[in-house]
Amino acid sequence: MIVINARFLTQDMRGVQRFAEQICLQLKNLRNDLVFVAPEDIRLHESAEQLRVRRIGRHRGHIWEQLDLPLWLARNGSPPLISLCNTAPLFYGNQIATHHDITYIRHPESYSRTFRAMYRNLTPLLLGRTKALITVSEFSRKEIAGHYGYPASSICVVPNAVDARFQPFCAEQSPREEAPYLLAVSSPSAHKNFARMVAAFLNMEDHDEVELRIIGDSNRVFSGSLHDVAGSRRIRMLGRLTDEELVAAYQGAAAFVFPSLYEGFGIPPLEAQACGCPVIAARAASIPEVLGDSALYFDPLKVEDIALSMQRILQDEALRQDLRLRGKANVARYCWNTSARQVSRLIDQAFTGARKVDIAAINPLPFSQPKH
Repeated sequence: MIVINARFLTQDMRGVQRFAEQICLQLKNLRNDLVFVAPEDIRLHESAEQLRVRRIGRHRGHIWEQLDLPLWLARNGSPPLISLCNTAPLFYGNQIATHHDITYIRHPESYSRTFRAMYRNLTPLLLGRTKALITVSEFSRKEIAGHYGYPASSICVVPNAVDARFQPFCAEQSPREEAPYLLAVSSPSAHKNFARMVAAFLNMEDHDEVELRIIGDSNRVFSGSLHDVAGSRRIRMLGRLTDEELVAAYQGAAAFVFPSLYEGFGIPPLEAQACGCPVIAARAASIPEVLGDSALYFDPLKVEDIALSMQRILQDEALRQDLRLRGKANVARYCWNTSARQVSRLIDQAFTGARKVDIAAINPLPFSQPKH
């Protein structure tokens, strides 16, 4: 029996939860030795039903993960445990954990003091107990290994992907007639760099008809806020959308803007590319690794450079079409099933008594680097 920590089913859907959900759904089809366990307060009911989740324990949140889950594991023979979000039982040794990035170290201004303290103090304890660690990019593997001294040879890179709901307009569909717009998707955390993006947009010349639409909301663990946009009729805050609404927003956008200063991976640009939307993005952190030569890059610290990239993508139809084609090819490099098979191979290696996990045999070849 291999136990999967499915506490992510009780949380709002963000990048780390999407990773855990999709890997679990694929793993369920690949293996018959998995048991998914979670607290009672499940929110993602459809996925929980597909995974046939067992609800265990009396508590919720971190207390469930640190108390109820390890007690249940001990009563059931201390089986192997896989945790696919950023947290896991700190003192359970027979496990593989996941750590997406160390944004809380590199950009502490984006997080509350409580959140920063928790991760900084507890992550070393967790890393000291795991048989192997999963992360989502080569960039994050180097960051985690360098900061915590955790051996890079024990970190398996398992990339994110995009599911089939994200796709371009069908032949029968026609884009809605409306004002052209640029699209951005994220929480307004300081490291997401939305203040510079908004300033760049407002500084653009000769594009008064273009809107900037921003999807997403803040979370109480995040600090920092967006540039003041209340006085601009050209900036629309859309809040959180359903997946169907999000797909439509990607499909109708002239381009997708990804200005983040730091990302462990970054799923939104891939979602945009899967929907046929050209991407302009920051040349920073893992973004060039993930997008390769399929995006138009800018310096995220220079407002004028962001503005020039926005102007260029709006004015150059040939560039937009080229980036659409490159984006389609880039998205094809990623597959949830392939990523889940990597996790499955890691499970087999880590829990079969092998003296050392051979990460090189699990990870794919390094990604190409960007040319734009």
